[in-house]
Amino acid sequence: MDLRLPGLRALRGPRRLFAAAAAVVVIAGAGTWTVASADDDAPAVRRADRVMDMGDGVRVDTSYFTAAESGRRPAVLLAHGFGGSKDDVRQQAENLARDGYAVLTWSARGFGRSTGKVGLNDPKGEVADVSRLLDWLAKQPQVELDRTGDPRVGMAGGSYGGAISLLAAGHDDRVDAIAPAITYWNLADALFPNGVFKKLWAGIFVNSAGGCEKFEKPVCEMYDRVAESGVPDAQARSMLEERSPSAVGDRIKVPTLLMQGQSDSLFPLGQADRAARAIKANGAPVDVDWISGGHDGGDMETGRIQARVQSWFDRYLKDDKGADTGPAFRVTRTGGVDSTDGQALLRGASADSYPGLESGPKSFRLSGGEQSFANPAGASPPAVSALPGLGGSGGLSQLSSLGVGVSLDFPGQFAAFESAPVTGDLRITGSPKATVHVKSTSRDAVLFAKVYDVGPGGRQQVLPSQLVTPLRVEDTEAGKDVTLTLPAIDHDIESGHRLRLVVSSTDLGYASPVSPATYTVSLKGDLTVPTAPGVDTAAAPLPAWVWWLPLAGAGVALALLLTARRRTATPAPDPALAEVPLQITDLSKRYAGSQDRYAVRDLSFRVEKGQVLGLLGPNGAGKTTTLRMLMGLIKPDAGEIRVFGHAIRPGAPVLSRVGAFVEGAGFLPHLSGRENLELYWRATGRPAEDAHLDEALEIAGLGDALARAVRTYSQGMRQRLAIAQAMLGLPDLLILDEPTNGLDPPQIREMRQVMIRYAAAGRTVIVSSHLLAEVEQSCTHLVVMDRGRLVQAGPVSEIIGSGDTLLVGTPAAVEEPIVEKVAALPGVASAVRTDDGLLVRLDADGSATRLVAELVRLEVPVQSVGPHRRLEDAFLTLIGGSA
Repeated sequence: MDLRLPGLRALRGPRRLFAAAAAVVVIAGAGTWTVASADDDAPAVRRADRVMDMGDGVRVDTSYFTAAESGRRPAVLLAHGFGGSKDDVRQQAENLARDGYAVLTWSARGFGRSTGKVGLNDPKGEVADVSRLLDWLAKQPQVELDRTGDPRVGMAGGSYGGAISLLAAGHDDRVDAIAPAITYWNLADALFPNGVFKKLWAGIFVNSAGGCEKFEKPVCEMYDRVAESGVPDAQARSMLEERSPSAVGDRIKVPTLLMQGQSDSLFPLGQADRAARAIKANGAPVDVDWISGGHDGGDMETGRIQARVQSWFDRYLKDDKGADTGPAFRVTRTGGVDSTDGQALLRGASADSYPGLESGPKSFRLSGGEQSFANPAGASPPAVSALPGLGGSGGLSQLSSLGVGVSLDFPGQFAAFESAPVTGDLRITGSPKATVHVKSTSRDAVLFAKVYDVGPGGRQQVLPSQLVTPLRVEDTEAGKDVTLTLPAIDHDIESGHRLRLVVSSTDLGYASPVSPATYTVSLKGDLTVPTAPGVDTAAAPLPAWVWWLPLAGAGVALALLLTARRRTATPAPDPALAEVPLQITDLSKRYAGSQDRYAVRDLSFRVEKGQVLGLLGPNGAGKTTTLRMLMGLIKPDAGEIRVFGHAIRPGAPVLSRVGAFVEGAGFLPHLSGRENLELYWRATGRPAEDAHLDEALEIAGLGDALARAVRTYSQGMRQRLAIAQAMLGLPDLLILDEPTNGLDPPQIREMRQVMIRYAAAGRTVIVSSHLLAEVEQSCTHLVVMDRGRLVQAGPVSEIIGSGDTLLVGTPAAVEEPIVEKVAALPGVASAVRTDDGLLVRLDADGSATRLVAELVRLEVPVQSVGPHRRLEDAFLTLIGGSA
């Protein structure tokens, strides 16, 4: 529908739930203004940081971005994900500001520097905060108004931030367009699907917020109650539904771009489907985009998605009818691996209308009679489908699109029904369905249904997107027919493959009854799969964003699974570099879609065995891009990286000698530290004896804490456990990105010793950190980058000692007349008396040797001469103070 905003606004009516209550937003101070860096051709962006009083004792930390140009413009509110802060969306905010929007970001209650308790987007808390932010925007001279107090504004955000976008649109009629991503429509359905508690994701939710005490008291009590019983009650479900967009679904009447992840066992595609149908029924334009990644990892397609969000706002906020908002429905499909560079090939398929989850059904008869299986005592061992937290940064679920299965069902704990070989290719797009008859020796049964893609001979069994449907069936002693709605997927079934319906009694991610029971399941009809015939795949691939392998070390391990399944054209090893941990030569990487903007340009440096190398640079220097290229996660545009003489490509065998930890590693909170590491190593598929678990744990220094549940760990202990995970297999090259984030001084000191001990055995550590004083104490060598280029590389002592200020130590205080004579010496810019002697700054013609000779001539009793500069001073000098 091609509707102008005034028409859409009329559909929503004069509703204003919070505007009257949000009287005056009190601003703490005038705020702090800074200017964000930009390209020469792009307008500069001005950022104002303010802490705003929400009126109930809660203070919310905000940043306001505007380009340095006159006139009013539409505004955008950008929300962050759960456990994050406003800093997570800063880059997108700056980009939107340069493109003509006034952008406001904020840290939600309980996150970042904002105060208050986490309320899971409570309408009286977080949602009311958004209305107060809208009040503030309406008073800004840069913001376009539809009428007094009503800014022209859009909202976007991912996960938690996506939900607040939907909720705000339902609660406050001043919101004009929204673009939520990988989020929920009904949080009760997401965490209690079909009456089954999604215990691992719920635990990770609570853990990532800092513990139950960080939440509003009713939320914490609800979680404790359900986590203890393992069964969601009506009160818990009611609480989550009240805080869900579905509660105001009939009031969301704005243009909505829904972007949902295919790799997502937390908020699967069905959540976006319900949102799309509800908002469409209100008469608003709705487009749906199924992206490759999600909460279980995979490629988040950040560049493409942000460009589409901007176009969406251009159309519906700027009223630009020529803006290309994309197709009504789009799905990203993985077309295997490029044999020349190892990249996952992503292609877009689209349709002129959203097909839903049941379009183009095809039926397949399944074989297999009545089958009985056990629910074991304690529901252990559990079957494995998705691995929440372990795959959260890298995409275990993405393996299914590449023909690799990582799921696990235990014999005697499931029933299986199988089709005949498929004739011709089959693309499943939507939710398969089947009806079964269930009996149980217990009153209730909890079942887990999934459909596998099984290769010829049963040698290859893949669970698409690692997704499973849980189901609580009550009163099953006499038997009951049950319709199974399987998770929505987009998956290609090759000719000759079979479909296998598995119904299991357990799953690692969910709470199952702990009492033993026997379940009996039989078929009551065919398996029906949707094919969405109106969805056409593009003839040519989209830009091949690299499949995001786990950054917390799992990427290196899972890449090994791929190497046996593909042949990659890789340059021959260089024998001269066989003992060199890292050699980077003329490395360059351009920004996506740009021919002349570089994230990294002509970078060259070398790292030797036994070094602890600090990778330093201000934000935007290219450090993270360099590390991702080093780990084989993205491909350079030019130059090469060699590790022990081998060129780096995604899945290169030499990556088995590399361990990596990037901030934010996730663990299963109910398992002990040792159990988490053992589970991770089993997921890599490598032999247990190769783990070197005891050696890694000794270096990490966790002691008896290894036997305790990870949920009892301090932040420092979790960090050391993450380092131990990266060190499993004792990799020769260990990469650590901000390993001391969130640690207190004693914990930082312990982490320093971990790095030093690890390198002491002849291995190599590369650490990227903003804590310059810590880098100075722990690193032996430095690489300093700025704006993508190498500024300086070498030993720490040389870089610190290359300054122009010297401290001259003397046994007694130097008299003022002598100080004046020293200041007048050739080559001396200034001299200042200190408690320890003299602080002398040399000019361009000065040298330490000449200074010492002159001091002796003046009979100054010199005891020592050395550089008077910390690493911070050297760093700021090298980058010109741009950090």
